[in-house]
Amino acid sequence: MDVNQAIDFLKKYDGPQIKLMEVCGTHTSAIAKSGIRSILSPKIKLVSGPGCPVCVTPTSYIDKCVEYALKENHVLMTFGDMMKVPGTTESLSSARGRGARAELMYTPFEVIEKAKENAETTYVIAAVGFETTAPAYALLVKEAKEQGIKNIKIISSLKTITPALSWICENEKEIGGFICPGHVSVIIGIEGYEKLHGKYGKPFVVTGFEPEHILASIYDLTLMLSGKKNPQVRNLYKSAVKDEGNGKARSVMAECFQEGNAMWRGIGVVKNSGLYLNDEYSEYDAGSFGLDDDGQRSGACRCGDVIVGRIDPEECPLFGEECNPVQPYGPCMVSEEGTCSIWLQEKSAVTWKG
Repeated sequence: MDVNQAIDFLKKYDGPQIKLMEVCGTHTSAIAKSGIRSILSPKIKLVSGPGCPVCVTPTSYIDKCVEYALKENHVLMTFGDMMKVPGTTESLSSARGRGARAELMYTPFEVIEKAKENAETTYVIAAVGFETTAPAYALLVKEAKEQGIKNIKIISSLKTITPALSWICENEKEIGGFICPGHVSVIIGIEGYEKLHGKYGKPFVVTGFEPEHILASIYDLTLMLSGKKNPQVRNLYKSAVKDEGNGKARSVMAECFQEGNAMWRGIGVVKNSGLYLNDEYSEYDAGSFGLDDDGQRSGACRCGDVIVGRIDPEECPLFGEECNPVQPYGPCMVSEEGTCSIWLQEKSAVTWKG
């Protein structure tokens, strides 16, 4: 692809209105920082998808984590983004103010040593993420079982992305094509996107995270949706993504997890989109099933509409006022990959010059 030619085409595009979804929060962040939106024709609209795992974690899951953090002889282990995600009445961060034991981890595997050194304490891990992180949790429970460690549990809010994309194809007809999540695609390859393309006829393009990579995907999708190329699945990130994915990672996931329905905050229950420990490893589950609230604290919060591309963050009445990075009301303002948080910072982004 000639970058200048692509930029010129995307600036001057005057064909049918096109709506593209970048599924991954890292892509949303890269688009904001590089100023890509500023060089697109008004007829090309980018919307964000449900690719931030923190943002789609339901309220009841947060409540369960808080419950364990307050339980005697228990410690809740989590990554930093989860601390401020609001539950029904409080977050893990606010619960710490009344004695909850919620600690940050840098990798799930550090819990192994903690558990061995403190046998009287049960370490409950908030397992949140997509296929990118699921293999690590699978390896963790395998190692715990091999070493006979009993005081480690996980609460799974692990999800798979293609069922959610299927839901979007069914329910959000205006979205014409998808910029697929690069990190997830490293694990799953392109087979899942090919099935979606076969069912819905929409184009899917896997790409990297540099501005040139993202521009190439937008250019490719625009050519497809304007009739200049046939809609298809393209892998433009072959340096990292094999068409067949990562076989070892997929194998360990299949060994430890089973699929089940899962609640996506702001969307609802998506069939067979959750990963839960199977019978062989069920002793390490801390109650991952049945966390099925709709995740809505207030009708005024529009996070659910943001993550399926119905509205831009600025259309939410709470955006930047009652809901901000210091005091986030909705989950999309909490994570660094949350669309609302990214949009609030976009005004200071430097426009990419090519």
